[in-house]
Amino acid sequence: MPKYYPIDETAARRAKDVNSFSDYVPGSATASYRAMVDEAYALGEAQKARVDPMYHEKIDGLLDRYARKLAENINQGNAIDARVPSVLIAGPANFPVRQKEKQNAARDRNMGEYAEIAGLLDKVRSTGMGGISADDDRAVEKLEKKLADLEAEQESMKSINAYFRKHKTLDGCPDLTFEQAEQLKASMSRDWRKDPAPYPSYWLSNNNANIRRVRQRIDDLKSRSEFVGWTFPGGEAKINEGENRLQLIFEGKPPEDQRRELKSGGFRWAPSQGAWQRQLTREAIRAAARIDFLRPEGGESPLQLQPFTRRAEKDMTR
Repeated sequence: MPKYYPIDETAARRAKDVNSFSDYVPGSATASYRAMVDEAYALGEAQKARVDPMYHEKIDGLLDRYARKLAENINQGNAIDARVPSVLIAGPANFPVRQKEKQNAARDRNMGEYAEIAGLLDKVRSTGMGGISADDDRAVEKLEKKLADLEAEQESMKSINAYFRKHKTLDGCPDLTFEQAEQLKASMSRDWRKDPAPYPSYWLSNNNANIRRVRQRIDDLKSRSEFVGWTFPGGEAKINEGENRLQLIFEGKPPEDQRRELKSGGFRWAPSQGAWQRQLTREAIRAAARIDFLRPEGGESPLQLQPFTRRAEKDMTR
């Protein structure tokens, strides 16, 4: 059963009164909140049916966190909305422009927090499904499929937004089913912005960020065989593609201060390998480059030895 958290009806009424000429419907804020929670719990039940029962407790925890955070976000949003009345309500004379600017900034922060809360539902969808490990022989293929899905989603959101801008309605949008259109309409009705879009700009920005991250992972995996190791005073940095690790092998046990620095750089001692190591990525090379005692005997930075650095420098000179 869904667990609900309190919605401040007084704040919801006050926010409505200072921003609209229509009367507030008692209980409507609570009803809207509970409908969103019900939808989230329905998603959770569907996910539980797909995954091993060992993941059910984690899904329940995510749903409870979503319900609690959502209530806090809605209450904060209503409190923000009630700070300054709409110019249509207050009138243009002596309108507190500066206060309104602060209110809009607070609204943007609140909407940003809502985006993070909505991200909890993505975690529900992924719980028990497994990620894409860099050790997977088909990792690049799977990541390229994920990238294609993200890019298609981005284009779809942009197309739907463009249709709405042109027609001022989602009815008849070829990219949406009737149910999808109704869900977007409900979401837009809860948006505080004067001219809400089916997909707010922060949705597009977040998806773009995901696209960039997946592209970077693909680049890292494709260029993995192009990483090169180096020697440093008292040891060797080895590229172990079979283990997908950057390994630091010392002639003797590093002193305590060096061990602390290795740990702060993300390296961990692996007795089975006889090496300090971390996953083989560009960031691993960058982390090693920040540690002075790992600098190559020739004095250059480990980054300067890497093919991906040389390619980047070459591209900049074109």
